[in-house]
Amino acid sequence: MPSPTCRAGLVSDSHGLHDPKLEALFAGCDVVLHAGDIVKPAVLDALGRVAPVRAVRGNNDLGPSFAALPEALVEAVGPLTALVIHDLGARGRPAPAARTLIARHRPQVVVHGHSHRPGAAVVDGRLLVNPGAAGPRRFSLPRTAAVLEVRGRHARVTWHDLAGEALAPYGEPIEAEL
Repeated sequence: MPSPTCRAGLVSDSHGLHDPKLEALFAGCDVVLHAGDIVKPAVLDALGRVAPVRAVRGNNDLGPSFAALPEALVEAVGPLTALVIHDLGARGRPAPAARTLIARHRPQVVVHGHSHRPGAAVVDGRLLVNPGAAGPRRFSLPRTAAVLEVRGRHARVTWHDLAGEALAPYGEPIEAEL
């Protein structure tokens, strides 16, 4: 019997904006992982009506509303372990704090944000994923979120453009055996 698929909604850098398109995108997800810069608690409340939310605090998540959020968390996504942090640093050379967390937890997937740039890469056998920014558009960067599908040790990430009236694919999916 094939192993079941676990689906995780990936979002970061909401900066106070909850896009209603996320509800359709994350429908049926087992969990939503938010990589910080939430800015307004209502964003987490809205996402929590779709699926359980696990979130970390970003550099713009200030005040008592976000004091209980960790700077990093580890979450099972199917049989894989995901580390969620706000600022990874460069994918090829993570910041010291991120390197320490990766060495300690040895995740197969790292979900991060901060740069507002959607993308992913497999580095040292680990999938590093930035869902992009779901908040207000900044500079010439797109507004995106992603879905991580895990079946056994196989991971597939797809990005979705939030800028138009309807959800649309963004870029090419990435797949990896982890």
